[in-house]
Amino acid sequence: MNAGSENVRVGISTGDLNGIGLEVIIKTLEDARILSNCTPVIYGSSKVVSFYKNAQNAIDFNATKLRLDEALAPFKINLKSVWEEDVKIAPGQSSNEAASYGFRSFEAAAADLKNGHIDVLVTGPVNKQTVAQSGVEFIGHTEYLAKQYGIENYLMLLVSDNLRVGVVTGHVPIQKVASLLTTEKIIEKARVMHFSLKQDFGISKPKIAILGLNPHAGDDGLIGSEEKDIIAPAIQALNKEGIMAFGPYSADGFFGSAAYSKFDAILAMYHDQGLVPFKSLAFSSGVNFTAGLPVVRTSPDHGPAFDIAGKNEASESSFREAFFLAQDIFIKRKEYKELTANPLPLGFSKLTGDY
Repeated sequence: MNAGSENVRVGISTGDLNGIGLEVIIKTLEDARILSNCTPVIYGSSKVVSFYKNAQNAIDFNATKLRLDEALAPFKINLKSVWEEDVKIAPGQSSNEAASYGFRSFEAAAADLKNGHIDVLVTGPVNKQTVAQSGVEFIGHTEYLAKQYGIENYLMLLVSDNLRVGVVTGHVPIQKVASLLTTEKIIEKARVMHFSLKQDFGISKPKIAILGLNPHAGDDGLIGSEEKDIIAPAIQALNKEGIMAFGPYSADGFFGSAAYSKFDAILAMYHDQGLVPFKSLAFSSGVNFTAGLPVVRTSPDHGPAFDIAGKNEASESSFREAFFLAQDIFIKRKEYKELTANPLPLGFSKLTGDY
């Protein structure tokens, strides 16, 4: 991915301080070439960052320490101090303290994003349960930002090159999925996906594949009626709106036959239906992007990985892709806004200048 020549201010939250967040952040930013198009801003503590820098022997990683209210040093790594007190760092160990400070990092970055001090946000991985146990009301990064901007209809979109997978129902128990599916909900998610493909990825006429819910997409009603009663009507309604939606497809055959390569994005009915094949195909390069928000937020598609934290074994590939994708989308959105700001009147000829 190439973000172009523009200076994009990229805010970065640390994630859980005992996870692999800072390890992959430092590994990504250690390559000075990454600074040619952007200004990274880490939100955290110089003491914690120094701990991981020394542990990794990252001699080429250097950051300019700033207060939260200080101006950024362009095309350099900036480290905004969110706290100064000592925090116990124990890589690989889940702790409420490490989780709560990771949330403080995200909170500060999200505030700067809303106030226009940074352009995009890349969030380090957290353990939602540990954050909640620390006393913070937190369901997830996506939900937090959606609430901040008053957005009810958004979409978790997993991205890797030309593979994009979204889900209608997110982090809910599998036994509740069928009861939560409605024609209206599928239409809403597909609309968000369609607009995001145009605005954020520059695809003028997106083709969306929609998966069924049941094995073999219901097998004509033998294994379930959701395809006929809920999903097919949604596809028909989307087609009437001019959205090129196709399906419902049986998930196993769809991914097994590589049919996904013929579409710009896939809308799955539930979390594992979409994310299991996605991570099987693109685990090291996958990015979690929140479509439908007025701001750009991405993250690597993995968690804090406590089992390898502190061992200098974590791959930075997914974080690096999230870092670049955030910049790409920011620039694509600017281009889309410019292209659609003054649309030509109906019937106007670009060639002659006449109606």
